[in-house]
Amino acid sequence: MRFLSRSGNKGNSQARYGGMLVSYESALRIESKVMPGVGFVINRISFGRRMELSRRVREITQKKEFLEAGSELEEKIEAGILAQEVDAMYLRWALVGVDGLKIDGESATVEQLLDRGPEALTREIVVAIKDQCGLSEAERKN
Repeated sequence: MRFLSRSGNKGNSQARYGGMLVSYESALRIESKVMPGVGFVINRISFGRRMELSRRVREITQKKEFLEAGSELEEKIEAGILAQEVDAMYLRWALVGVDGLKIDGESATVEQLLDRGPEALTREIVVAIKDQCGLSEAERKN
């Protein structure tokens, strides 16, 4: 069995597997299906990024689940708002950039996308981020 190893040169930090150089891109570019001509780049999941995301999501999702269990309409509305806050958090956490889109004459940023951007594109990006994280359909609804 062959394992990842460092080259004999201590200054070379590129991993090799079976004598071949292994390349890994930490971000992924995706072409939008809902807005042809627009592309977006999201961070791939890694061990450290998964831990960071789990910490960020934990408190919000616990509160959301508590509110969803309630019977009052106000609690259900608050749970819906928290679900949208989680999606916004995913977007801020993983979206590197958007190309091919201007919002009010300016190149799109994460905050502009959230505040004034096309909702269908924003939802498409959030789904792509959750797919990258390997979340199940039930987890995606959170």
